[in-house]
Amino acid sequence: MDNYRFIISGGGTGGHIYPAIAIANELKARYPGAVFLFVGAKDRMEMEKVPRAGYDIEGLWISGIQRKLSLKNLLFPLKLISSLWKARGIVRRFRPDVVVGTGGFASGPLLRVASSRGIPCVLQEQNSYPGITNKLLAKKARKICVAYDGLERFFPADKIVKTGNPVRQDLLDISGKREEAMRFFGLDPQRKVLLVLGGSLGARAINTLTHGHLAFFDSLGIQLLWQCGTLYYEEFKGYASNTVHIHPFINEMALAYAAADMVISRAGAGSVSELSIVGKPVIFVPSPLVAEDHQTKNAQAVANADAAILIREKDLDRDFEKEFSTLAGSEDRQRQLGENIRKLALPDATSDIVDEIERYLKRQD
Repeated sequence: MDNYRFIISGGGTGGHIYPAIAIANELKARYPGAVFLFVGAKDRMEMEKVPRAGYDIEGLWISGIQRKLSLKNLLFPLKLISSLWKARGIVRRFRPDVVVGTGGFASGPLLRVASSRGIPCVLQEQNSYPGITNKLLAKKARKICVAYDGLERFFPADKIVKTGNPVRQDLLDISGKREEAMRFFGLDPQRKVLLVLGGSLGARAINTLTHGHLAFFDSLGIQLLWQCGTLYYEEFKGYASNTVHIHPFINEMALAYAAADMVISRAGAGSVSELSIVGKPVIFVPSPLVAEDHQTKNAQAVANADAAILIREKDLDRDFEKEFSTLAGSEDRQRQLGENIRKLALPDATSDIVDEIERYLKRQD
């Protein structure tokens, strides 16, 4: 039997959406006759990204509670009731065999309804510090797939399985692609490459840091492959040169990682997982503005294993030049960090998560 029916719910950020799509793709590869429905939040990026990946999606009128008093907070009870009502209709109509939640506010109402009807629900938690939605859903979930140790503080220990986070398959082997990557991006093969990442939209602090240190990087003989983000491209594109290669967004991430000798990056769960797979020495500059400060916790978990350097935004002026000079000047340190972060990689994450889902399918057959 391969005509199973799956609902996959999650979104709000790429960190929730791309794992959801990766899980769906693996399920589809194993069960070509399966039917899929994604459920996300209206007006969020999943409503665009999921159809582009070839899947149907329905949106719920739901959003998170803001940290400050706002109209959105006053509307939250109404949104929650509306979303629960619509989720009931979706579950009743679609009749899923299994529901998968990857985090984000939309997954809350959907998985709450599905679990109350006895439908097996599997959670995938990307971060070292779980979001509020997954923490609330944990008691009803059958299994919780995590990427970090120590999540027993938040979830029932008997439900946890450490799988890692799904990553794009083309990152699993970038060895031997450096020459191709250097040609593709027009980089100088005689210079070290620093890859700068701030997410698809960009990161103000990382862009300001990079711009303010262009002469510093040049003095060290380093060229930049700089993804400044779509929000900041117009502001920074004028600083491009033979040694500063600026892009609003890099689609060919496998080649970007293949070219990189060192990386500066945010510490979202997806970025941490990808950098672990490719084994590059990295300086994490986590965003302090995300829920529960989870990026700092992600980066700290890696830094504690001597597998990355963590510099908080507030400490960049004080620490960056010293930390980067030490790293850039030591091949041994670069190699050590790359080897240590690679030890944290879980390259079979997508397959392992789907193995867990399959266990519930077999129980129903």
